[in-house]
Amino acid sequence: MNAQGNVTVIGGGIAGLTAAITAAEAGASVELHEAHDTLGGRGRATPTPYKAHEGPHVFYADLDHWKWLTDRNLVGKLGRPSVRDLKLGFVREGRLRTAPPAGLIRMMMPGRPRTAPVGVSFHEWASQRYGEAAARAAARAIGVVTYDADTGRLSAAFVWRLWCRVFAPAVPTVRWVEGGWQAVLDRMEERVRELGVKVHLGERTTGLPTGRPVVVATELSSARRLLGDDSLAWESGHVVMLDLAVRAGKEGRKDRFIAFDLDGGGFHESYSMQDPTVAPKGESLFQLDMPVRAGESLADARGRLEGLADLTVPGWRGRVTWSRTATAKGRTGALDLPGRTWADRPAIERGGEVFLAGDMVAAPGMRGEISLFSGARAGELAAAAAGHETPAAKKLDWAKATGRG
Repeated sequence: MNAQGNVTVIGGGIAGLTAAITAAEAGASVELHEAHDTLGGRGRATPTPYKAHEGPHVFYADLDHWKWLTDRNLVGKLGRPSVRDLKLGFVREGRLRTAPPAGLIRMMMPGRPRTAPVGVSFHEWASQRYGEAAARAAARAIGVVTYDADTGRLSAAFVWRLWCRVFAPAVPTVRWVEGGWQAVLDRMEERVRELGVKVHLGERTTGLPTGRPVVVATELSSARRLLGDDSLAWESGHVVMLDLAVRAGKEGRKDRFIAFDLDGGGFHESYSMQDPTVAPKGESLFQLDMPVRAGESLADARGRLEGLADLTVPGWRGRVTWSRTATAKGRTGALDLPGRTWADRPAIERGGEVFLAGDMVAAPGMRGEISLFSGARAGELAAAAAGHETPAAKKLDWAKATGRG
């Protein structure tokens, strides 16, 4: 046991901030080290007046991570699109349509299976139940959360759970926080400093401190180098992204709020229709992404991405006021192949009072949720190793996220 009650957290993204808050709330003295000059990791947004970051601004409120955030007043005001702006789209055979194909509608209806098998691919399982065309379309639609060009190869259990959450037939669980992830991260930073956590910015850690519990909350590739452990690897996606601000007004009447690319697996979402604070008045802000196919050049993937923008933001090339492109490979969240589940990913407990957190480790959820669940658990374990137990009421409950609740 660490007699001084100290805990070190390496990495100041979502997972690291969650771990620091959890350990400090338990009573540990926490130091947080971040290599960049600001906290937030991949959730950091671009500077005002455009607030964009890697991945969508959306949150899901159906698991306990949402309660963990709201209990600490980390969410703030919610945004909501107007009924007028709720224009959905589905790209099929190169055309933008307003309704999904019948096979997808069947997959969205009440009465569908609650679970799917772990040991077979999603394409195999879904093809048997709904037909091959529906299986292919569903795999491309759920690319919104896998960022993978061949989602059908992944475990049926993994993909189906994502599908049932994203396309919930009953009460929608989607939440848009004004200001997106950046606003939540700003509140998390305030909470960290309020708890007395010592924050060290612009310090790249090259080795682990000794004599105290350590939470490594970096990207998995960085953790692999820091810990010298080649086993720290997992499947992830490969995607090109386009953040796009355009003039709104009459020119934007045909702009889509959300669109699923059932041909190529891309996704289009407005940031500003539900949250006008993320763009200047009179402008609309969108993010589009397109998974990169095996053997495909980035230029070709970006060409397909711009083709999606041509359909969902008509005339964007003559309306654009700001844009940026990005590529993410191997750092878009964990993907589980057939025969594997989240529990098979790199373990949080590494031995020797070292704990791992992030979106590629053994924790449930999707994308940033994995970081929240693993960060909270790593923070609890590190605090316990330092002699401080987290009160049960403050623990993040895994039961529903793991299918046990």
